[in-house]
Amino acid sequence: MIILVINCGSSSIKYQLLDMKSNDVYDLLAKGIAEKIGLETGCLQHTSTGKEKVVRDLPIPDHKVGMKLVLDALTDKEYGVLKSLEDIEAVGHRIVHGGEYFSDSALVDEDVLKKIEICCDFAPLHNPAHLLGIRAVQNVLPTVPQVVTFDTAYHQTMPSYAYMYALPYKYYEKYRVRKYGAHGTSHQFVAQKGAKFAGLDLYNSKIITCHLGNGSSISAIVNGQVVDTSMGFTPLEGMIMGTRCGNIDANIVPYIMKKENLTPDEMTEILNKKSGFLGLSEYSSDARDLDERANNGDKKSKLVLKKLTFDIIKNIGSFAAVMNGVDLIVFTGGIGEHNSRLRRRVCENLQYLGVNFDYEANVAFGEDAMLSTSDSKVKVALITTDEEIVIARDTMRIVSSLDD
Repeated sequence: MIILVINCGSSSIKYQLLDMKSNDVYDLLAKGIAEKIGLETGCLQHTSTGKEKVVRDLPIPDHKVGMKLVLDALTDKEYGVLKSLEDIEAVGHRIVHGGEYFSDSALVDEDVLKKIEICCDFAPLHNPAHLLGIRAVQNVLPTVPQVVTFDTAYHQTMPSYAYMYALPYKYYEKYRVRKYGAHGTSHQFVAQKGAKFAGLDLYNSKIITCHLGNGSSISAIVNGQVVDTSMGFTPLEGMIMGTRCGNIDANIVPYIMKKENLTPDEMTEILNKKSGFLGLSEYSSDARDLDERANNGDKKSKLVLKKLTFDIIKNIGSFAAVMNGVDLIVFTGGIGEHNSRLRRRVCENLQYLGVNFDYEANVAFGEDAMLSTSDSKVKVALITTDEEIVIARDTMRIVSSLDD
């Protein structure tokens, strides 16, 4: 089954085209990104397997135009891979927030779209863009079935005492204020792949997955089901991130608003887009930039990286306590897969759990690797994530069932 996987952001469309022969047998046909949507000049980057990368700078005023450029690239005679758009049998979308409506992926219909729209309040930076992407595909490929996979769905197994906040209960009843988590497709994928890689039975295991990137979250997974996760009502809660502050005393918000005479929208902008690595370092939201500056002695960059390390250690420790032990700790995501120094600093503080760290193996960069020694009580692994294949598998499963 030829499946187009779409990940729409507020100003970008990431995509992969896969030929899914089965869950574990598939070919990546093409991938790319249309970005800077809505700006004066946009950019399309497209790579078909076995062909050179194509980069085009051109106006991309909206997601409808962006989607047409993506589809045109896939069918281009010179650098495309499809003879016609009719070759696409299904489209799968990543959706950040599905609230309590979805504990699994779903076939797109008007009811599903309405529920995604309701959840825009929970993910105002993401869900509206996802809806634009779905509508754009409907416009260009009206008869092709579409499936949505939710970042929040995998976390729906959390017990109520883990996802409820100690606020007046009426706010949960009226507005569904609770913890939802995020990065669920990544946590699900690396937990399954990591358990197999480490020789564990996923359904008889205790695993902590650390998805570390510009947005970061950590999950506690017992016997294949999430029991807690670090992100909350929105992707703002948890550890320090690229531009997000993570956990803070809630009273800081009205305090700063009063002192600075800020509106709720202005404060939301500060918390989500001007804090984290960027706010604390006063330089960059990219950990690679801060690594370089820290190596040259910059104190604020060092502070950011130390805080990130501290937050990871603290989350792993609390989740190990919640699960009454841990069998496997997984590092994944852009930072988790590529920052060996961070992994080392975290694991050197986990000796009390029984982690024996393999310093030589830790040179691994963006490839699956066991980072603990053979005699380590707790296994540690670097597992590369692939959210797109999770979306493609779910899309194939749901679309195939339509023929049954």
